[in-house]
Amino acid sequence: MTIEWRYTVEQDLGVLSVSGYLGPDAVRRFAGAVGWVVGRGSGPVIVDLTGLRSWSAEGQLAIIEAARRLAAAGRGLELAAIPADGSLVPGGDCPPIPVHADLAGALAAHSSRRGETPEGRHEWRTTGWPSGDDVGE
Repeated sequence: MTIEWRYTVEQDLGVLSVSGYLGPDAVRRFAGAVGWVVGRGSGPVIVDLTGLRSWSAEGQLAIIEAARRLAAAGRGLELAAIPADGSLVPGGDCPPIPVHADLAGALAAHSSRRGETPEGRHEWRTTGWPSGDDVGE
C-alpha cells in the first residue's frame, strides 16, 4: 500500500495533504512529493495527515527528513492531524516541527496570511487523489 498526495499553494502557505499508509513502500513517493513542494512555492508547509490511516517508523523518519529538507530551502514544516497510533519524536538536529490537532487549527495559526483573497491558487496532485471535495477538509 502507498500514499496519494495533493499540494496546494495560496499566498505564501503550502499544504501537502497525504492519504493512505506512510509505510516503507511509500517513503520514496513521499520524498518525491516533498521534492515537488521544495520546487514550488515559498514559506511554510503544512503536511495535512487527516487522510493518513497510519504511518510506520520509516514514515515518521521521512517526515523528519522532509523537515530538514525544507529547512535547508529556508522553509518550515508543520503537521496537522498526526495519526493516533504514534507520535513524532525528531532528533536533536531536526528543526522544530509544530503539530496542530487538525488542518483547521493549522490554517488558523496562519489566518493573518490567509485572510486576503488569493491572488492565485495552484494545485498539484497524484492521479489517485480524489477529484471533487477535498479529502480531510
